[in-house]
Amino acid sequence: MYIKPIFLFLVIFLAGSASAENRITFYRDGALLQQEAGAARGIIDIPLHPRLIEHTLKIIPAHGTTIQRVETYKSGTGSATDRELEALTEQRRRLEDRLQALETREAIFTSAAKAQSGKAPRKSKTNPDPLKTIRQGTDFAIAQLETVYTTRRKTNQEIKRIDARLAASGKNSRSAGSSVRITVTPPRGMVTLRYATAEQGWQPYYNLYPAGDGTARLQLSARITGDGRGRQVRVSTGSLAESATAATFPVQPLGAVLAAYLLPITEERYSEGIFNSFSAMITNSSPQYLPPGDSGLFRSGAYLGKFRFEGLSSGRSRVVSLGG
Repeated sequence: MYIKPIFLFLVIFLAGSASAENRITFYRDGALLQQEAGAARGIIDIPLHPRLIEHTLKIIPAHGTTIQRVETYKSGTGSATDRELEALTEQRRRLEDRLQALETREAIFTSAAKAQSGKAPRKSKTNPDPLKTIRQGTDFAIAQLETVYTTRRKTNQEIKRIDARLAASGKNSRSAGSSVRITVTPPRGMVTLRYATAEQGWQPYYNLYPAGDGTARLQLSARITGDGRGRQVRVSTGSLAESATAATFPVQPLGAVLAAYLLPITEERYSEGIFNSFSAMITNSSPQYLPPGDSGLFRSGAYLGKFRFEGLSSGRSRVVSLGG
């Protein structure tokens, strides 16, 4: 009488274990895919993602399975589309590099502006008007910061345009790409495929809750844009190169929070009235990189509007603002 419940438990357990073998983790610059495949008469013939990154494919035999031969071949006529995808992906990576360089420039010129404004004016033969020199130095640093902000805004706009083109090109390449044919023994052997793709499969969304005591809670959610059907889906704020150490988060039902950070917030300014206005300096005290994304602003439980969070590396600070 206990055989049936035990049998059902084993079926559910084994089914869960099998599905766990098919998963995808979306990083900020690509995805890491794992897929289990079984042979029929010693042959596994399976299509690969059209945006597979070269030299990342790894095929692992299950216990008792031996891989005898592996062949990759083109399964469509998408060479032009493939070249366009590669070019767009490279453009996006360069823009991400530019954002990181801009973050460094911002830190340098912010420190320079503070250093100039904090100088004590001292006359000398070579500097007869120290106040004028300080003003010139401060103005120069602020002008450089304005250039950084403008370039960052334009870079983020260009990334959005490239993402739209990548999505369109990806749809056109569904019938193109490569496949892999794996010969194994025994005839019904099993393997696991692991490889990286250039698909940006998620977009971060934040909610910021200033507490009024020098801290703010920043909640991170994910909007999945990639194809995770039939797989366990996780996301990470890290890059593919950081996949060995970057934290990953399981994707929850729509709207669920992936992570929450309690961050220091200073120079907070808020005006009440018909028009909502808010600005503050926020510091990323977490060990995680926080990628760019839209953010909602809440104060005392009330929603005040949406602003663009430009992204923030661990240990860095940035002004966030809404309205005014």
